[in-house]
Amino acid sequence: MLKPTLIGLSLMLTASLAQAQLKYPQTRQVDQTDDYHGTKITDPYRWLEDDRSAETGAWVKAQNEVTFGYLEQIPYRRQLQERLEKVYNYPKYSAPSRKGEWFYFYKNDGLQNQSVLYRQKGLNGAPEVVIDPNKLSADGTTRLTVFSLSKDGRHSIVGFSKSGSDWQEYQVMDMATKAYLSDKIEWVKVSGAAWQGDGFYYSRYPKPEGSALAAKNENHQVYFHKMNTPQSADRLVFEDKANPQRFNVAYTSEDERFVFLSVSDRGKGLDGNALFMLDAKAGQKDFTPVVAEITNFSYSVVDNDGDQLIVSTNEKAPNSKVLSYDPKQKKFSVLIPEKPEPITEGGVGSAGGKLFVEYSKDVTSRVYVYDLKGKLENEIQLPGVGTAGGFGGQRDDKFVFFTFSSFTFPPTIYRYDLATKKATVFRNPEVDFKPTDYETKQVFYSSKDGTKVPMFITYRKGLQLDGNNPTLLYGYGGFNVSLPPSFNPLLIPFLEQGGVYAQANLRGGSEYGEKWHEQGMKLKKQNVFDDFITAGEYLIAQKYTSSQKLAIRGGSNGGLLVGAVMNQRPDLFRVAIPQVGVMDMLRFHKFTIGWNWIADYGSSDNAEEFKALYAYSPIHNIKPGLNYPATLITTADHDDRVVPAHSFKYAATLQAAYQGPNPALIRIETNSGHGASNTKKNIETMADIYAFTLWNMGVKSLREVASK
Repeated sequence: MLKPTLIGLSLMLTASLAQAQLKYPQTRQVDQTDDYHGTKITDPYRWLEDDRSAETGAWVKAQNEVTFGYLEQIPYRRQLQERLEKVYNYPKYSAPSRKGEWFYFYKNDGLQNQSVLYRQKGLNGAPEVVIDPNKLSADGTTRLTVFSLSKDGRHSIVGFSKSGSDWQEYQVMDMATKAYLSDKIEWVKVSGAAWQGDGFYYSRYPKPEGSALAAKNENHQVYFHKMNTPQSADRLVFEDKANPQRFNVAYTSEDERFVFLSVSDRGKGLDGNALFMLDAKAGQKDFTPVVAEITNFSYSVVDNDGDQLIVSTNEKAPNSKVLSYDPKQKKFSVLIPEKPEPITEGGVGSAGGKLFVEYSKDVTSRVYVYDLKGKLENEIQLPGVGTAGGFGGQRDDKFVFFTFSSFTFPPTIYRYDLATKKATVFRNPEVDFKPTDYETKQVFYSSKDGTKVPMFITYRKGLQLDGNNPTLLYGYGGFNVSLPPSFNPLLIPFLEQGGVYAQANLRGGSEYGEKWHEQGMKLKKQNVFDDFITAGEYLIAQKYTSSQKLAIRGGSNGGLLVGAVMNQRPDLFRVAIPQVGVMDMLRFHKFTIGWNWIADYGSSDNAEEFKALYAYSPIHNIKPGLNYPATLITTADHDDRVVPAHSFKYAATLQAAYQGPNPALIRIETNSGHGASNTKKNIETMADIYAFTLWNMGVKSLREVASK
C-alpha cells in the first residue's frame, strides 16, 4: 500500500532538486567537422562513441551520480518501486507447445529476473524444470533466447545472451538427461536455429575486431553444425562477401524436407527479401530461387503441403496475402487473397492441418481458420476487443493454444479445439488489482495533413476531464511495427495515481498495412512526428490533460520520436522520456547493425535523404534558447543494437545548450541492453521514470492505494 507522503517534506526538497539538476558533469568538446554533400557539421562529442575508453567510463559514472542523486531525493520514488513490485508479483505463464508427449511452457513466479522453462507429460502431468536462467549469472542478466527441439524431441538447441547483448551463444541439450553436449556455438546474431537430421543451421558473424558491442557487423554467414563436433568443423552453407550488409537466415520445414534461405538487404534501402529453397528429399545440394531478387516485397514460408509451399507475402498486396508455390512449375497461385484489413506481422500460422490467419481491424485482432487449400472454415470468437497471439503447432495437433489480452485484460491462455471449433479458458492470471477498475477508449484524431490516426486511452473509471490529469503519451511509428492493445501490469501504479495512458498508432507502423508504413518512412518521416504532436494536442483539447501535465515516452525508434518532437514542440510537453533512442541520424549506420535501418530512415550518404535526416535528427536540432521539457534519457552499457553513444552525445548536447530550469538527465543502466536484462532492472527503471514524471508535473505526494 502506498502511504501519503508528507507535503511539507516534499516542498522542502523542491529547491534542492532544482539546484542539483543544473550541476552536470563537464563534457569535453573536440574539433570534429564532417562534410555532408557540401554542408559542414560539427560533432564535438565524437569521443563518446568509444564505449571502451576510460574517459567515457568516467563520464558515465559522473552522469549517473548526478541523475541518481536527483532521483533519490524524490520522496515517493521507493514507494513507487514497492508498488510496481507488488502489482508485478503474480505468476506469468506462456501458452504451452507440444513435442510428442511433452508440453513445454515458460513460467515466472512473479519477480524472478528470468522466466523458467518447464515441461510436463500431458496437460495434467507434474511440471519439471528444463532450464532456469536465473541460476546462470549472479545478477540474473543471462537470458534464454532460443529453445528449439529436434524433430524427435531428443535434443534441443539452447541459446543464451548475457547482460542484454544481442550476441548469442548456442549449446545442445540432451532432453533425456537435460545435460549439455560439448557443442558450443559463438558469435551468433540475427539467427534462427533450424534442425535437419543430426545437426542444425544457424547464422553468425565473424568475430568482431575491437568493441564487440559497437563494431560494425558485416558478412552474415549461414553454417550447418553437426552435433558432437567443434564449431571449427561447421560447414559454411552460404555467405555473400560482395554484399556484406545482407542478412542471411536459414530455416527448415517441420518435416525437415525443405531448407529455406531468406536474404534481405535493408542497408540498400530495400524492405523485402529474396527466398531460396533446397529440397533434401529430391537430393538437392544447392539452393534454388523461389524469389531470386530482393525488392520491397517480403516472402515467408509458413508450411508445406506435400510438394507445395505455403507462402505469406505482401507482393502487390500491401495488406498481405497467402500463396501456394509449386517448386516444379516454379509458379505461385493465390490461396488466401488480400483483404481490406492487413494480416498482422507473423500472423499466419499452421497446426493440425489448418491455417490460422490473424488480421488487424483498427489495431485489434480478428482470427480466421482456413484449410490448407485456402478455404475459409470459421472465425475464432475472441473474448473481446484486444490482441490475440499463438495459433501455431504440430501437424498432428488436435488443439492449439493462444493468448488474449488488452490494456485492462490480463493475458489469458485459451485452448482452441480443432474439431469442435470452440475456445475455452486454459489458464487465468491472478493479479493483485482489479482490472475492472479501469477502462480503455479508442479514438481517432486528425493529423496535420488530415489523416485519421487511432489512439487508445486508458484510465481509471470515473476520470474527470478537467485538463489536470497526469498523462503519459507513448508512441513508436516505424519499421512496420504495430502497437496493438496489450497488458502491462507496470502501468497500474501510474493509473492508480490518476494517470492517463495514451498509445498513439502513428504512421510508419503496420496498423493499416504497408501503405501506412510507407507514409512514415524516409522522406515522409515528418508525418510520424506530426501524428505524435497532434496526439498531444488532441489530449489537451479534449481536457484529458494540459501541457503542464503531459509526458511523452518512446524507446529505440520511439526514442528518436521523442527527441524529434521535443525539439519541434518543446512547449507542448512537460516531461520527455527518450529511451535507447536513435539520436544521431547522420551516423546511425556506422555501428553494429545500424545499416539495417536505412530501409526505413534513408542514409546521410544520399544527398536528398541527408536533408530530411538533418532536418529532424534529435542531436542536430537542439537549439539554445528553447525551454525544453524535463528530460530523462535512458540507455544501457550493453545495448549493441542502438549503441549508447547516441544517448551519450544527445545528453551532452542538450546539457550544453539548455540553460533553463528543467532537468536534462541521463540514466545509464549497467549489465543491460536494448531492453531491460532482468525483471529487477525493468522495475527499477519504471519506478524512476514514474517518479521523475510525476515530480516534474508538480505531484508532491501520492494517493493512498488499497490492495485488491
